[in-house]
Amino acid sequence: MIDTTINTLGALKAAGYTSKSIKTELRDNLIAALKSGKKTFPDMHGYEHTVIPQLERAILSKHNINLLGLRGQGKTRIARLMIHLLDEYIPVVAGSEINDDPLAPISRYAKDLIAEHQDQTPITWLHRSERFFEKLATPDVTVADLIGDIDPIKAANLKLNYADERVLHFGMIPRAHRCLFIINELPDLQARIQVALFNILEEGDIQIRGFKLRLPLDLQFIFTANPEDYTNRGSIVTPLKDRIGSQILTHYAADVNTAKQITAQEAQKLDTRICEVHVPELAKDILEQIAFEARNSEYIDAKSGVSARMSITAYENLISTAERRALLNHEHRTTVRFSDLMGMIPSITGKVELVYEGEQEGSSFVANHLISEATKTLFLNYFPKIEKLQKANQETPYDGVVAWFTQAEALELQDEADEPTYLRTLNAIEPLKALIARYQPHVAEQDIPFLMEFILWALVEFKRLSKQKTASGMSFNDLYDSLLKGL
Repeated sequence: MIDTTINTLGALKAAGYTSKSIKTELRDNLIAALKSGKKTFPDMHGYEHTVIPQLERAILSKHNINLLGLRGQGKTRIARLMIHLLDEYIPVVAGSEINDDPLAPISRYAKDLIAEHQDQTPITWLHRSERFFEKLATPDVTVADLIGDIDPIKAANLKLNYADERVLHFGMIPRAHRCLFIINELPDLQARIQVALFNILEEGDIQIRGFKLRLPLDLQFIFTANPEDYTNRGSIVTPLKDRIGSQILTHYAADVNTAKQITAQEAQKLDTRICEVHVPELAKDILEQIAFEARNSEYIDAKSGVSARMSITAYENLISTAERRALLNHEHRTTVRFSDLMGMIPSITGKVELVYEGEQEGSSFVANHLISEATKTLFLNYFPKIEKLQKANQETPYDGVVAWFTQAEALELQDEADEPTYLRTLNAIEPLKALIARYQPHVAEQDIPFLMEFILWALVEFKRLSKQKTASGMSFNDLYDSLLKGL
């Protein structure tokens, strides 16, 4: 490892430092990581056999990369993680605007400084955390922003004409020399701006207001883009695509378990909550299943995608719903209830693009529909199927529960009921406890209330019971009784 206390060009040469491009730097460090068995892109769940191998091949091939995928698939995170494959420090000519390599300077400033001071040229060290540049592509981005422009004030102060290289004000890309440069949402960049990137990607020279400057920039470009048919605001021009070495398709989590890992990882900020909130695994499964149902829903525009951020914010709201109830009841610990899932609706409504924005298919309706579909899907993993039609005198496991509601008054579960009241209300339904004891005998004691409520909601979804939202909670009733009352 090179000594970062070195502060002159002569000492750097004496130490045996050799220059290498950023792409070689990434390649060498990736090779070392692969040989040692170190994870190259930690905390990227679900990409181990798809995206990450493709990324590693692109880096080994020294390619610029385009990450193409729907929103919330971790494209920007992947780009930011590449910083860990850089050397910890690199030497830079002191005072250089564009991170000149002391052994291979490219700017007029650095060349003149080295010519004047020779081996006494001062150098500084740049940490890899400072070698990351990111630009969100918007229609108002200009060539001057990215590449640069002539600076009249600099020309006046230095008494130079506009044909002199020293009057140029460098944009973001030259300043990112020897760094990672990420352009997010590339299709949103105007076509004429994309054209300005051609020479930088291929030939290494830049042109500012007709002033051609040979500047062999050394950058690792990473672009991110949504599919063109979604943005409708632009596209990646074909010659630019041609200059990008590898285009890698990202995707959503393939299964619920992977999605749960991502959500748990990203929702860490609630670990400092005052009240202890227990979340049953089934609640986590339902939450993730909602996202899977959304991606296949006829109500939701498939082209827009359903971001992983929906599950993350929904999880945070789920916990906060339980936490709020505990605070109101002065309880130090609580367990998430099935009815707490209703608290996730504000997190869902803003995260999905509807096919129709009509009254019937409004966002709240769709959110409730997704919770219903997730409930029906997962119910079969825990309990026998509830048949829509059954023969006369045919017994089912749910007859006892349904009969209880036939004989009893409506059961109301209050949203803000304290723990003893909630448990007392649920435990009154003896057939529910028997059903769980029969089909889920090994379930944890603290998860039983959630499972009991889960059965009630499923019986509603399969048309064996009815439910009605009240001012303070949810009321469950016999299906036919509620129908008769409605007459």
